[in-house]
Amino acid sequence: MKKYVFIFSLLCCFIINSTAQNKLSDKATVSVVTCGPGSELFTAFGHSAFRVYDPLIGFDKIYNYGTFDFNAPNFYLNFAKGKLTYFLSTTRFNYFLQVYRYENRWVKTQELNLTPNEVQAVFNFLEQNAKPENRDYQYDFFYDNCSTKIEEVLTTVLKDKIVFSNQHITTQKSHRDLIADYTKANYKWGKFGIDLALGSVIDDKATKDDYKFLPDYIFQAFNNASIQKNDHQEPLVKKTTTILNENNSKKETLFFQPLIVFILLSIGILFITFKNYKNQSRTKYLDFLLFFSTGIIGIVVLLLWFATSHTATYKNLNFLWAFAPNSIIAFYFLKSKIPTWLQFYILFLLLLLLGMGITWILKIQIFNSALLPFILALAVRYSYLSYRLN
Repeated sequence: MKKYVFIFSLLCCFIINSTAQNKLSDKATVSVVTCGPGSELFTAFGHSAFRVYDPLIGFDKIYNYGTFDFNAPNFYLNFAKGKLTYFLSTTRFNYFLQVYRYENRWVKTQELNLTPNEVQAVFNFLEQNAKPENRDYQYDFFYDNCSTKIEEVLTTVLKDKIVFSNQHITTQKSHRDLIADYTKANYKWGKFGIDLALGSVIDDKATKDDYKFLPDYIFQAFNNASIQKNDHQEPLVKKTTTILNENNSKKETLFFQPLIVFILLSIGILFITFKNYKNQSRTKYLDFLLFFSTGIIGIVVLLLWFATSHTATYKNLNFLWAFAPNSIIAFYFLKSKIPTWLQFYILFLLLLLLGMGITWILKIQIFNSALLPFILALAVRYSYLSYRLN
């Protein structure tokens, strides 16, 4: 009997202790943490998180929705298929800061204008959400990421007490434009890859709420938001603090930018085509490489479109120049004498390039500008091949 009384007493102490640990003081605060871009592409857009700070009980924790596990089963396959699972992780604020100090990235906090009861409610939600059985979510770069989770959590807990006006957004940009704002200067190859992989769906105009997939816009949204206090509205942000100062991002070297590489490649194609025209010959290995490489790229584009769950890779019109059947047709060009029916195929490719130009001019899909010299060189080469076959 004494054994059961002892176990019951221990259990009661554990429950009381756990309850005490989850009770914040009246001095506790909730802040939105916004971090600047880093030197790598995956850090180019910055980061958002929550901070819960209670100076009286020595509690200072970060709640980070931008966490994923490289060691998770089938990580790379799930990443390629658009089924990557992210989760809410927690860590001490000073540990979190060490990472951003090492990466030379700025960090700002926005302390929210919440009552002690509201702070406790947000804290309880985050603690519950951070449990292993609740913490996972299906990541989406545009609609469900570390940044969009910030507003989602607060509106879930505080409901219609918070009002986001979005009046500070005066531009009308597409998702591709918003990405370019963060990549066109220092991540040119990254921007090229994004423009190649993502489809025309990201060229539609973004709504004001859509802007919030970027941490900078969540920061601005909170600065311009209000919260209901009794019978009046007050600013949602009580105080903004710069924790770490801004540092310059890493610059890419000029020579290896996509535009330079494609200009040099295009000059090579045009030079060989001119020599072929003068000698009435054909460099079959050039034709094989052009057809095979554009075909392989086209296969990847179509797989991203049809075989994955990525919402941003739909309707990718890069297939107009990277035509998947080219990967098979390429082997015909290794022969000294090629079938005459390929003339009609090449004319079809020229029509596709024309279609690409029209969709680009009409802004149905915006292609990476580095492609322009290469597309012109492809058109010249295809025209020469059609001439040879004719």
